[in-house]
Formats: sequence, structure tokens, C-alpha cells
Amino acid sequence: MRTDTPSPAPHAADTHDMIRVQGARENNLKDVSIEIPKRRLTVFTGVSGSGKSSLVFGTIAAESQRLINETYSTFVQGFMPTLARPEVDVLDGLTTAIIVDQERMGGNPRSTVGTATDANAMLRILFSRLGQPYIGSAQAFSFNVASISGAGAVTIERGGQAVKERREFSITGGMCPRCEGTGSVTDFDLTQLYDDSKSLNEGALTIPGYSMDGWYGRIFSGCGFFDPDKPIRTFTKKELHDLLYKEPVKIKVEGINLTYEGLIPKIQKSMLSKDVDSMQPHIRAFVERVVTFTTCPDCDGTRLNEAARSSKIAGISIADACAMQISDLAGWVRGLDEPSVAPLLAKLQHTLDSFVKIGLGYLSLNRPSGTLSGGEAQRTKMIRHLGSSLTDVTYVFDEPTIGLHPHDIQRMNELLLQLRNKGNTVLVVEHKPETIAIADHVVDLGPGAGTAGGEVVFEGTVEGLRASGTRTGRHLDDRAHLKPSVRTPSGRLEVRGADTHNLQNVDVDIPLGVLTVVTGVAGSGKSSLIHGSVSGRDGVVTVDQGAIRGSRRSNPATYTGLLDPIRKAFAKANGVKPALFSANSEGACPACNGAGVIYTDLAMMAGVATTCEECEGKRFQASVLEYHLGGRDISEVLAMSVNEAEEFFGAGEARTPAAHKILDRLADVGLGYLTLGQPLTTLSGGERQRLKLATQMATSGGVYVLDEPTTGLHLADVEHLLALLDRLVDSGKSVIVIEHHQAVMAHADWIIDLGPGAGHDGGRIVFEGTPADLVAARSTLTGEHLATYVGA
Repeated sequence: MRTDTPSPAPHAADTHDMIRVQGARENNLKDVSIEIPKRRLTVFTGVSGSGKSSLVFGTIAAESQRLINETYSTFVQGFMPTLARPEVDVLDGLTTAIIVDQERMGGNPRSTVGTATDANAMLRILFSRLGQPYIGSAQAFSFNVASISGAGAVTIERGGQAVKERREFSITGGMCPRCEGTGSVTDFDLTQLYDDSKSLNEGALTIPGYSMDGWYGRIFSGCGFFDPDKPIRTFTKKELHDLLYKEPVKIKVEGINLTYEGLIPKIQKSMLSKDVDSMQPHIRAFVERVVTFTTCPDCDGTRLNEAARSSKIAGISIADACAMQISDLAGWVRGLDEPSVAPLLAKLQHTLDSFVKIGLGYLSLNRPSGTLSGGEAQRTKMIRHLGSSLTDVTYVFDEPTIGLHPHDIQRMNELLLQLRNKGNTVLVVEHKPETIAIADHVVDLGPGAGTAGGEVVFEGTVEGLRASGTRTGRHLDDRAHLKPSVRTPSGRLEVRGADTHNLQNVDVDIPLGVLTVVTGVAGSGKSSLIHGSVSGRDGVVTVDQGAIRGSRRSNPATYTGLLDPIRKAFAKANGVKPALFSANSEGACPACNGAGVIYTDLAMMAGVATTCEECEGKRFQASVLEYHLGGRDISEVLAMSVNEAEEFFGAGEARTPAAHKILDRLADVGLGYLTLGQPLTTLSGGERQRLKLATQMATSGGVYVLDEPTTGLHLADVEHLLALLDRLVDSGKSVIVIEHHQAVMAHADWIIDLGPGAGHDGGRIVFEGTPADLVAARSTLTGEHLATYVGA
């Protein structure tokens, strides 16, 4: 007789241990079907443009979020972003998806690291409980709440009678009244607003959009506050005040009720309330010319009024606490022993420790969130999830190692494993071999990019990937070698006394005519040094990863100026005007206005985009598509990839040297797979940077500054990038690269290493010299990691 009981069959609820995807066709995916293990760490690899983001973000995460949104009432859904169902046959076994992407945090001037992570909210409560002298509730420490008081009579219905009573109210806020909680005040350069030798009717105003022909002209002529035919320099004090500063007043002009307002309050409301980056280029140029931002003299940039700054705990005010480096602030909070607020202190302590653990201890809570890099923004968003009690959640990361020094990647890997070990499914899109190495499961997409990709070329373990012979597998163990000889500089760029952010009076000579790499741990001061002291000089072209401003009508062809020579070539070949070959101008299909699709807004449900029936998504009128160049019509040309178009415009009947030159540059920066008509809104951060680089390569600048150009680049493409950097230097340019990738460091002619740590532990030059000297000395963290990388 057996005494042991047979193990019971697994419970039906435990059989759902896979996320199944069948027939995914988003963007360039070709009917992809895969199974992803739950509660494991899965890394998605493949060349840029192979379809990783389309599968992870555009299919799995998008459907998970859409299904969750559908559980809310239709009223709530009306306030949420609407998501269409992705192109996929079956999605099974999904769990709640939390997306931690690299979208820069909003550029709202009121948003800081503290407000974005709730650390400020906890500090405000802490000061309202323990601060001496007591000044009010938590909102008395908020720079977003203004102090208001008022009194008056109110009418109350009581017992069928209307009774009047006197009431008073007051709200105590922490906002500095001078700068309204932004920390900086604006001064206007009046000479840039108008030419005072002319009258208004002679066109004195130089503000974009303020012409005397339209409504503004009517308002200025009919308001009666000044004579529009009198030169502005002869205005009386009152007339000038009315022109510039008058509060809004109702006026009647030609029998129409209008509002007159002085120029400066009008500009403040219409232009200065917006994020500078989201303005049209000509308006941004005007604002940068006319407005100077200076630190508010009343609050000294702290954004808080005097009362909020006067209340202190152990000699520290909330303004001092927010200005501290977070690692120091964590130490200060740890020293507070106050049983009455123990749970609050514990939560605040955990949040601040998470900053330090994730490698952001060098930030301060008052740092504007719009100034964080993509990698910093992503790690700041992670902080919310590190202490979460949720399990069985799918965390989706987009290259979490971006902006991280090899020293910090180890820490990031531990955090990803920590999230997995709590019972969560972790999906990571990644190129760095250090992070691919810790995966439980790898999905490799390819074999190429764009239309040549979109297939799963390998699925399995990291060992299996190495042996698989796919492009990722072959390059996984690639190691760059130190160059046997380095170039000789042709000059130098002097930086003296640099003290932006955490830099400690840095003096450095950056060699010209060579490839210089600026490196150091995250937060050591690399960007502060280059963007603060080098960018902005004459002849310096800076290419960063900031978003490209463009609508869904913008594409690589319009952004690079490639469409102009193409339109001219079509016009010349067919004897018609170039405007016909623009989908934003005369050639546009009248049914969809050249968009190719017709958008139908369904209120709180996902809007429907249907392909335009008249032009079949080609965006042009049928008559325009009858004109050909080299046997192709304009819509067929826009559907070509850069590589195809390069061949097409390089020879034969369609030969167009001006177009070929731009296409050459796009192929040079590794964007050969992009289609000319792909909307800019679908490009990744690395693709955006390379597109900017291709555009800027035509400028006459002598010094190029690149901010982490390896972002989003597959291991195989890093070689192409190094070849491109070499070509730039060999053509007489100086290239300065802010970079953490060891292959780029090894390839440099000169390395400037900042550190030794982050925040106030950094900001100094710890090494200057050749990569070989850095490896030999091993005196810095970078030196140790580079030596290990090159096998020295």
C-alpha cells in the first residue's frame, strides 16, 4: 500500500501562465504569434525599427490599457485618452500593464521632481504639523496655491425668507506673489516689441500676428486711448501705459463689443503661459528675443512666500529641504524622531531612499521636471512603483539603461529583478548586452528594419540567442578595441570657471578636430558642462534627443527638406506647378484634406480612423497621381524607404542630385529603413536624434555636440555610428559626444571623465586623456569598466 498521496492536478486558475499573442500586425509586424512567460523577465531585442515597440507597447501594453479603461464608466472615459484596439487576432492572459517609458515629463513650469513624485505633498504635511512658527495647513506650503482673502454679504434662504449675512473667508497659500510660484520673473525688452520712431498705423509693432490690417488694427484705432497716427516716442506717460499695461476693458468699435488689453498682459496670457518648446519656431524666436527670465528677487527662486519660508523644523525651512540634494534630504528626514507623524516619516523616507537606490540621489526636489533627461524621467516614474504592494502586474520598460553609466546599469538590473521577484511580469525593450544577460526569456525581432523586419527570428534563453546566428546573437559578445593611434588635435575650445548646476568651477580644454567623448556616472555634470558652456557658441551645432515638433502630417521628407527637390523634379518632368505634389497644398485629396484617413471622433470611445475611400490612403487627388517621374507617381515615392529612394533618385530618368544628397545623409545615420512618408509622431527618441543629425549635417558648423547618439541603436548599428563619427571628423569637423557606451569611449581620440560621484559628489574633472591612458590608470569608475570591457 502506498502511503504518500499523489500530487493533486494543478488548479485551473494556475494554468494561465503565458501571455499569448496571435496574429499581431501593428505597424510593420508580419502576423507575429508568440507566448511570453508570466512572472518572468522577458527582454525584446532587435535592430532599430524591427518592431519591438510595435509588439510590446503598440500591441500588448496598448490592449491591456484599453481593456482597463473600458471598466470605467463612460463619464470617466470621456476624460481619459482614447485607445483604438490594436491590429491583432488574439491576445490572451493579459494582466494590468504599467508603462514606464522615456517620454520626457511635461514641460509645465510649475512641475518639479518633488511634485511629480508626491515627495512635496508629504513634505508639506510634515511642515504643517511640525514647523515652527505654525502658519497654517499643508497648502500654506504649496507654491501652487495663492493666498486670498475676502468679505461680503451673502443671501441665505432660511424659513422661506431671504436673510443677508456678512461672511469672511481667507485661504493661506504658499505662492510667492511676485513670480506666482514659478521662481522666475520676466522682464520685457520694449525695443523688441515696437519701433518707437513709427506710429501704429505705420507698422510700429514687431510682434508676430499683430498687424494693423486685422482685428488688432480695429481695436487700436477705435479704442480712443491713443492716436494711432502718432509716433510711439511722442506718446504721453498715460498713453504709453495704456498701450503696454492696461487691464482688460470692454470697448465698442464700429458697433461691435470688443475687449482692449495692454500688449504685455496679452503676450503673457497668449505666449508666456505655454511651454517654450511647444511654440511655433517664429513665435519661440520672438519670445526668446523679447523676454528675459531672471530669478525672482522676492523669493530668491524658491517659489514660496515669506511666511512659508519662515516656518522651520530643526532650523530647516521647506525651501531649504527642497533645495537639498535628495541623498542629503534622506539623511535629514532619518534624523527626525517624531512619533506623532511616524507613518508619514516612514513613507517619505521610503520615497527618498528609492531615489538614492535608483541612482537619482543627486537630484533635488525643486528641480523642474522638464529639465530631466529621458533616462532620468523614466527612473523618476519608476520610483512610484518600487514600493508598490501590487503583484501579478506587467511592467513594461523602454530601454531603462538609457543615460546610465555601466556602474549604474548593475543597479538598474537589480531593480528589474526585484520587480520580477515580487511576482510581476517584466517586459523590457533593450539593446545593452548587460541587461539582455539577466533575462529569463529573450524575444529577438528582425531580421532587418522597417519592411524587412517585423518577424520573430528567435525565442528562448540568452545562451540560445548567442548560438542562434541571428544578428543580435552574432553581435552580443562584440567588443570594440582601443585604437592603436589617436588623431592630433588642431586646436582647443577653452572652458573656464564652469559652474552650471553641480559643476565646481571647472576649467577644461576640449580638443578640436578630433572625436572627444565626455563621460561619467549619471548626474556627474556632463550635460551641465557641455550644454552650459559649449552649446550656444558660434559654429557649435547641438543635436539632442528632444521631441521633434510636428503633427501627424509631418514626415522625414518634410522635416529634412527632401520634399522640395522631389516636388520640383516632378513639376519639371510634367510641366505643372510644384504645389500639386504637396498633400498639404493644392494636390491634397479633397475628401480627407491630404491626411489619407478620415478621423471620426466618438466622444469617450476610441476615435475611428478609416482609410479615405476616394484616394485609398494615398493622400493625393487622382489627377495628381497621373503625373509620373521615372515610372512612379508621388504617392509611390513617399511609400519608398530611404534606401530605395536613394537608388531611385541616384540614376536614370529620376536622377535628382539635391534629393540624393539628403537621402545619402539619412542612410549615413542609419535611417535607411524609414519610409519617406512615415509620420514623425511614430519615431523613437534615437530615431529622432539621428533625423536631426542628418538635417544638421548640412549646416556649416565646425563643432558637433551629440547627446548619447547610441540611444535606441542595436549593437550591430553602433559600428555604423562609429564609422559616421569618423567620417565627420575626417571631413574637418570636431565631434563632442556625451556618452556611456564603452564602444564609443574605446573609439575616442580624447576622453574627459567627470565625477567622481553624482550631484555634489561630482562636478569635477577626474580624468583627461586618451582611452588607452584611462584603461592603464584605472583611476576612475569609467576606467575600471572600460578596462573590463576591452579585456585589458
